[in-house]
Amino acid sequence: MLWIADNLFVGNRLSTGQIRTTDDVRIDLRNITAPIIVFCSWGDNITPPQQALHWILDLYDHDREIVENGQTIVYTMHQSIGHLGIFVSGKVATKEHGEFVSCMELIDVLPPGLYEAVITDVGENTPNRNLVEGKYLFRLEARTLHDIRALGGNDAADDRRFGTVERVSEINRGLYENLMAPAVRAFATEQTAEALRATHPNRLRFAMFSDHNPWMVPVKAVAEAVRASRQPASPDNPLLIMERATSSWITNWLHSFGEIRDTITEAVFLSTYDSPLLQALVGLGAPQPTPNRIERDLVREADVARMRSELEGRFEVGGVQDAAIRALVYIRLPEHSIDERGFSALKLIRESRPLNQHMSLAQFKEMLRQQYLLVCLDEERAIATLPKLLGGDSSQRKAALDALRQVTSARGDMSDEGRRRLKRIETLFEVETTKRSKTEAQHA
Repeated sequence: MLWIADNLFVGNRLSTGQIRTTDDVRIDLRNITAPIIVFCSWGDNITPPQQALHWILDLYDHDREIVENGQTIVYTMHQSIGHLGIFVSGKVATKEHGEFVSCMELIDVLPPGLYEAVITDVGENTPNRNLVEGKYLFRLEARTLHDIRALGGNDAADDRRFGTVERVSEINRGLYENLMAPAVRAFATEQTAEALRATHPNRLRFAMFSDHNPWMVPVKAVAEAVRASRQPASPDNPLLIMERATSSWITNWLHSFGEIRDTITEAVFLSTYDSPLLQALVGLGAPQPTPNRIERDLVREADVARMRSELEGRFEVGGVQDAAIRALVYIRLPEHSIDERGFSALKLIRESRPLNQHMSLAQFKEMLRQQYLLVCLDEERAIATLPKLLGGDSSQRKAALDALRQVTSARGDMSDEGRRRLKRIETLFEVETTKRSKTEAQHA
């Protein structure tokens, strides 16, 4: 399982959806076979959702490419948490992190595609609450590349601005390395470097109040005495009221200062790097060509063609379990949603069967992936060939149909389309039973 929260990778992310490490080794993100989980937040003004998810658009032009590549991508968007709070906030850890951990098996067996994780409170009217682990309901909504594009992103003007920043940075680095760096290296010593490190404001403010400062020795003794006799203040204590008022004032002031700072920074950035003169000086004045897409991978394209060819011969291959999973995919496909209740129902069905009939998680994942691809490749053909997978054991067909009903009802009421599809599946299972019964009676 690969977890991504903004800048996970070491190195520079290319606009083509690749990673270039410091050794100039390129890593194609399409080669990741484990499910990818992305955390992002609308309250993050450093790596907003548009940036955290744009790499998906760098990799793929069409939704079917994600499925054909066999990649599963799950993202979740918090509404307000900040950049660091995505991982260090207690509220996020209790809700989002806890739900992802508890539903890891569900994510691992997901069919390939793009999903958004939606986590909601479990209410009194939630159907089948006993199938929900904890106090939150974990649901996965199928998404498309259009949903990612709808979040917004950089336009051509933005690309020129950031391209200008990159060129100016490269020019400044070249000037420094050739003109200033030799002089700095000649006069710098390890002692002066250590002194500069020690007097850095971020180090100095901690050192001033540490045990290294002899003036802090009496404070340490006083702190231990206060800690030993500390008592909670009463709610009406005027100092406590003053503390809360001051804290609220400081918080509001910091928020206002941050907004003003961001506004000024943005204005300076636009006025500087949006300048046609500066862009022309760094070689970006002329209209830029369409941004490079990720390179074609002939081996990957050959693998996709081979997979399609293999799938063509798999429509009539399999048994009752394959038929049940294919039917489940067919019924649920129009709803574009999966939640933990259906998966919990599947696990209960598995646990109720003899140990020698248990299917491993890896086997279930592979079977689900194959049946999902068959339904996506040719839905009508996949359903029309179901009777050839059912076999002649009526008890197995009945057990499979009962399991289907149990899983599809785990979320409560089904949609009209879902009920129509379930009815069609029931007819296919029962028609096969009737045909075989008549044939056996004639032979008898």
